[in-house]
Amino acid sequence: MTAQHSRIARMKAAMARQGIDVLICFKPENSFLLTGFNPIIYSHPVVAILPLDGEPALLVHALRDDHGRSESFVSDIRLYGAWSTKVTMGPTWMDGLRAILAEKTLDRARIGIEEDHMPVARYRVMTDLLPDATLTGASALIDRVRLVKDHDEIVNARLAAALADEGMRAAVDALAERRSEREVATLSMAAMNRAWCAMPDIEAADFGTLEGGVQNGLWTWALYGDRMFRNCDNPTLRLPAEGEAASIFIWAVANGIHAEIERTVAIGPLPDANRRAIDTILEIRAAQAPLMRPGTALAELFHLTRRMLEAAGYAANIPGRIGHTIGLGAHEHTSLDGRTDVVLEEGMLFTLEPNLRVPAHGVATQISDTILITSAGHEYLTRYRGGYLEV
Repeated sequence: MTAQHSRIARMKAAMARQGIDVLICFKPENSFLLTGFNPIIYSHPVVAILPLDGEPALLVHALRDDHGRSESFVSDIRLYGAWSTKVTMGPTWMDGLRAILAEKTLDRARIGIEEDHMPVARYRVMTDLLPDATLTGASALIDRVRLVKDHDEIVNARLAAALADEGMRAAVDALAERRSEREVATLSMAAMNRAWCAMPDIEAADFGTLEGGVQNGLWTWALYGDRMFRNCDNPTLRLPAEGEAASIFIWAVANGIHAEIERTVAIGPLPDANRRAIDTILEIRAAQAPLMRPGTALAELFHLTRRMLEAAGYAANIPGRIGHTIGLGAHEHTSLDGRTDVVLEEGMLFTLEPNLRVPAHGVATQISDTILITSAGHEYLTRYRGGYLEV
């Protein structure tokens, strides 16, 4: 079944270039990438094993057996632990992993691991478990493969974007009624959940940790006035004031793939300084449109933003980045900054969010969309109206 997922072939090609014989993934986003399984609760590790030669395997606790077999596209599913009458490979994931690698004659191999995710304690377990193997970092390799999305991931990104658009529509409507930050957030999330109810076979779960799960990843938060400078905070009961701006942030997820939309909304007419900042950002976004196509260096989007902000008199307020890649993570690791060496390719997803922060004048903007690079250029997946928004 994995033949339908080109990401498996791309991952193997990257492994071959780096001399990796087998890849072992514990990070929820990465184990999902290679197996299609998200148990939501990761209190027992989920382990994805991808040999350079052969099909991937999924190692899960026995209590996740039925769930895993119903959702994973991997046919080789192994169990550890104890649960009812399930037959397992041993009481711990270590027992199962050791046995699987020995069976595949990979216990002396060069093994790729997620060095940016693996705790020191687990690394020590791995070195004790596989004393004859060579462990090598593979995080950068995995992140690079994740940049280009498969067809199924793009389909899910479109669904997530549609949910995000519904959430933004409800949030702006609630803001027009002068609702509090918390009311805007909850009404927006309720709208996304209603839209989700009309989507059969779509999971809105996000990825959990060893200490908890995320059953629903449809999230909105709103920040008003000077609270916009916090960038991310839990919504409060603060009410909007006339003549100030509000930031609305939304993350949505469909079958593991995320979309993001953010808008700056004026609450009545804004002071000239705030309006000028928004207009400047909108001009920058329009100028970036011709560059968003295969072959463009991602950093060029940042450099154009810097040049235009400098020309507009904002040289002291250049942001550190103007977006990020998105997909399995709402914030994947590649930033749209001046240092990235990524070149745009068909199938890449990223958020475009050139922004301004001028605290001395109470000026803050936050406008973001999820964008897909296509063979012909680009496509905005989030489609809620842009431009200057005033309620």
